[in-house]
Amino acid sequence: MQFTTRPEIKGRFGVVTTTHWIASSVGMAMLERGGNAFDAAVASGLALQVLEPHLNGPGGDLPALVYRAGADRPEVICAQGPTPAGATIERYRAEGLEVIPGDGLLATVIPGAWDGWMLMLRDYGRLPLRDVLAPAMEYAGKGHPVLPRVSATIAGLAEFFAAEWPSSAETWMPGGAAPAPWANFTNPVLARTWGRILAEAETKSGREAQIEAARDAFYRGFVAEEMGDWLRDAEVMDASGSRHRAVLTADDLAGYAAGVEAPLMRGYDGWQVAKCGPWTQGPVMLQALALLEGTDVGGLDPAGAEFVHLVTEAKKLAFADREVYYGDPDHAEVPLEVLLSDAYAAGRRGLIGDRASLELRPGEVEGFAEQRARTLALLERLSPTDGPVYEPTMAHLSEKRGDTVHIDVIDAEGNMVSCTPSGGWLQSSPVIPGLGFALNSRAQMFWLEEGLPTSLSPGRRPRSTLSPSMAFGPEGQAMAFGTPGGDQQDQWQLIFFLRHVHSERNLQEVLDMPLFHSTHFPASFYPRARQPGGMLIEGSFGADVLDNLRARGHVLTEAEPWTIGRLTASQRDADGLLRAAATPRLMQAYAVGR
Repeated sequence: MQFTTRPEIKGRFGVVTTTHWIASSVGMAMLERGGNAFDAAVASGLALQVLEPHLNGPGGDLPALVYRAGADRPEVICAQGPTPAGATIERYRAEGLEVIPGDGLLATVIPGAWDGWMLMLRDYGRLPLRDVLAPAMEYAGKGHPVLPRVSATIAGLAEFFAAEWPSSAETWMPGGAAPAPWANFTNPVLARTWGRILAEAETKSGREAQIEAARDAFYRGFVAEEMGDWLRDAEVMDASGSRHRAVLTADDLAGYAAGVEAPLMRGYDGWQVAKCGPWTQGPVMLQALALLEGTDVGGLDPAGAEFVHLVTEAKKLAFADREVYYGDPDHAEVPLEVLLSDAYAAGRRGLIGDRASLELRPGEVEGFAEQRARTLALLERLSPTDGPVYEPTMAHLSEKRGDTVHIDVIDAEGNMVSCTPSGGWLQSSPVIPGLGFALNSRAQMFWLEEGLPTSLSPGRRPRSTLSPSMAFGPEGQAMAFGTPGGDQQDQWQLIFFLRHVHSERNLQEVLDMPLFHSTHFPASFYPRARQPGGMLIEGSFGADVLDNLRARGHVLTEAEPWTIGRLTASQRDADGLLRAAATPRLMQAYAVGR
């Protein structure tokens, strides 16, 4: 089958792929200005907060894989903020909650994105703060063509904003109604916030001192003060149907700093794949690869029913382990040595049969029996759904769902970035008056149940769905790739990687192939639904494939062609040739190179 829509991008100077074409051009402008891949990623990421405000914002979070040319391995920038000091199970239970809402102020953790971007710029980049912040400030202050999806999201929430979140109505509906698609749209308050940060930073002498001052302005200066003043009195309607007050305070922000960690690495068919730690869902991709390495997946038709079935069943097993064992390793023991071992994979591989499993089957790890039983008992209380599971962060208000953005950059020197910023989208909570942005809703991924690695607790990072990827090939290839998509991120990336490794197709040809994902396991987002045996799959696989999968017991929801996934990828070959590709789905993602 042929699915290609456009040629793969090639270059030697640099390649940038993002989920918005303007952001890709911003990144390339930084390379042309003399910046490196890290400068380009920061500038693109800040611009995306303006260009795709329904998918990310300054109050969000950021995991990033960063690779310096010639290094032995990449590093992880963790800018996933932890829970505030007041975020206890007792506090939330006292509010009458059994599940944390998917929006509003109780769903908020400390916003980490700004500090993560500044850390990347200070320690890895070389351009000054003004250069990388200027495009975002200009698009916020002077305007940009608003995406139809942004317009539709605001329109779907217009009545709610007007009634319950007036600061959001003022920001997103300045004339009293949602902006028309492609209209010039501004956020002058956000532009002023950034302008004030920059002005304070530039009172200092030297590049690093200015970046440090920008960090202080956000977490210990006027941004934190204004945020804290508003949070002290705000009482906000959320998905629970009630109004709640915040637990986040300015003191929580003052003690926060993003950090750098070692990645998780695992081999597959001569490649080394790098992911973030178990405070993300990233290890599920490594677990799935371990399961599949002992099968004939490489010889299967990558658009055939046998491939779809085998990959789906492997993902189900890996994601079941996610539910029981993953969490913030600073606050809980996560048995990664066992979960990523060949012996464990071999034992689990035998569970994959010819039929679709309808059970949630986490593995058994010595010393974790009580945790496993407690998790399964909790999950059994969830009500399975007969319909497809999406990312319903605001389903009680609108069919418009929050999501994420992604950036890949490789420069001529071989520096490389893969990052997946998210959170703080316009649906998550009210815009903070005087600052022009909203806070995140990442706390909804915690459970209000004691004794789990994902139990709500002060200072703990949520087990995020955000999951950028890098891979290093046997012939000297180096690749950065990723996607938005919540629980689907590592599912789509796994499919992409397998197809890339086991076929002769180029990056664009692989991205253009039809996609699928499982909805079998509990969603990470409120209300945490699952569909046993469920699968969302593009109809472009063809009737024969779909019928075969139904006969195996998969519960299919057929999606229209070109509607699943937002993957992007960049690769550097051993000879220095750069390649890049972006999905045509939604007609927003873009790859640029020269």
